[in-house]
Amino acid sequence: MSKQVRQLDRVVIRFAGDSGDGMQLTGDRFTSETAAFGNDLSTLPNFPAEIRAPQGTMAGVSSFQLHFADHDIMTPGDRPDVLVAMNPAALKANVADMPRGGTIIVDSHDFTKRALAKVGYEASPLEDGSLDAYQVHEVDLTGLTLGALEGSGLSRKDAGRAKNMFALGLLSWMYSRPTEGTERFLRKKFATKPTIAEANVAAFRAGWNFGETTESFSISYEVKPAAMTAGTYRNISGNLALSYGLIAASQRSGLPLFLGAYPITPASDILHELSKHKRFGVRTFQAEDEIAGIGAALGASFGGALGVTTTSGPGIALKSETIGLAVSLELPLVVVDVQRGGPSTGLPTKTEQSDLMQAMYGRNGEAPVPVVAPRSPADCFWAALEAARIALAYRTPVMLLSDGYLANGSEPWLIPDVDDLPDLRVDFATELNHTDAKGEAEYWPYLRDPETLARPWAVPGTPGLEHRIGGIEKADGSGNISYDPANHDLMVRTRQAKIDGIARSIPPIEVDDPSGEASVLVLGWGSTHGPIGAACRRVRAAGQQVAQAHLRHLNPFPANLGEVLGKYEKVLIPEMNLGQLSMMVRARYLVDAIAYNQVRGLPFRAEELADVITNLISDTDGE
Repeated sequence: MSKQVRQLDRVVIRFAGDSGDGMQLTGDRFTSETAAFGNDLSTLPNFPAEIRAPQGTMAGVSSFQLHFADHDIMTPGDRPDVLVAMNPAALKANVADMPRGGTIIVDSHDFTKRALAKVGYEASPLEDGSLDAYQVHEVDLTGLTLGALEGSGLSRKDAGRAKNMFALGLLSWMYSRPTEGTERFLRKKFATKPTIAEANVAAFRAGWNFGETTESFSISYEVKPAAMTAGTYRNISGNLALSYGLIAASQRSGLPLFLGAYPITPASDILHELSKHKRFGVRTFQAEDEIAGIGAALGASFGGALGVTTTSGPGIALKSETIGLAVSLELPLVVVDVQRGGPSTGLPTKTEQSDLMQAMYGRNGEAPVPVVAPRSPADCFWAALEAARIALAYRTPVMLLSDGYLANGSEPWLIPDVDDLPDLRVDFATELNHTDAKGEAEYWPYLRDPETLARPWAVPGTPGLEHRIGGIEKADGSGNISYDPANHDLMVRTRQAKIDGIARSIPPIEVDDPSGEASVLVLGWGSTHGPIGAACRRVRAAGQQVAQAHLRHLNPFPANLGEVLGKYEKVLIPEMNLGQLSMMVRARYLVDAIAYNQVRGLPFRAEELADVITNLISDTDGE
């Protein structure tokens, strides 16, 4: 039968089910086809920390949210337009996020008394009227999948596992997504198990055909491709982009890349990815613990490599002593902190921005370290390049603060031309650089570049350039062990001046203030960029004026930040912590910054921030 096709400019879909139902795979495949189709998109995977949480419980619910549009978007969306719930727990965990009139597709197969009672439903929400505000489609996804795979040779249990592909096929039909790529993916993924591969393909096709033939779905939807800058794009997650950025930094510097890391959520994917790229001179070492990982990375830097270590907040606590050693040795080292909810084990699979103070001050003594933060999944590529640039040029460890939202989320990435990437080549010390009192030439490891204050980098084994290293304070210039108070004061101040001087090599902070008449500036850092940007768009669309600025460099700050802050009556700083950047801004610039904070393990909603901004503008204009 002929069905109506309706045009939409944007859609937010959330797949939700047990952590074993394949929701992340389902969302990832829908995302890949959406990216291939040419829509702009943003994703938010959300899953429990337990490897296999109790089946059918709220604690075991895993979800994947995708926002795609025919125009530029900045967030995964505040609320889903469509919720696909594979069981009662998935429905209960997510229904509160649905707007009135939203579409809910429910796998009705498991709405048994036992399953309902497990999550606290006294009666079935499909029958008690509690879902009357939504457009509910009860579909026996499991039963239809079993029917489609009858005769496949699979057991009932194995056949039922393909229900996520049935759901993916149905949603692919509903939103006019391509199908060929998913079928190729399934055959490749299960290449060693052809029966499983063909069963998943059959379930996927059955879901698509169900949408095409059933009377339950009379309308399909189309979201046209977004207008984007010409070039080659791919969908990319933050961890993958960061990995590629590190490889690019290695290639552009001419240095081998060495990663010393201990697996930790949500940073482990960087180790997994970099281990695949030995042909680019990448060496990965999965260490026995966090301390061994950074120790090996620092040793690689001493040996002339681009040393990198990756972790999350708990790992930074363990690595702090070696970071301090790298400060004292003045060797390049990139320390990647993919932040997660804390303290302690905290929320391993949830996001947070609460390691900023730890990155700034989490070491003994005066041990300043540059801090760089990406703003989006694709921007993780450029932030990795920038962190490597600073580390190599200034001979210092650099903290790169990503977070779980960026690491696991994805968006389209315009693949750059290699020739457009920065030149990061390093000149190693090869000659003696000092003449002693007797007129004899010798090598001094702590003579400094007059512009960057970086010391020379001599690869071990270079004839005549033997020198001491270690954590005990060194004499300025000669590098001899020194307990002289004046020398220690000089070295401490010099290391701080070196970090402060980085501000001369970073661009000024840019302000998005279309009217030039805004009284309120919203200042952010890291992954709050998307929600803040989307909120500012809403505020401007409502006829009010607001300015936005976003920090990539958190230590040192851009040289013009104080001037920018002074131009606005109010400065609002939203953060996924209890006000760490706002504390730094208040202390440094004596600006009465207004903190807006949350630590829910989830990114801000644009709607929520828009209300905060609107109220602040009203209060400011009324003064």
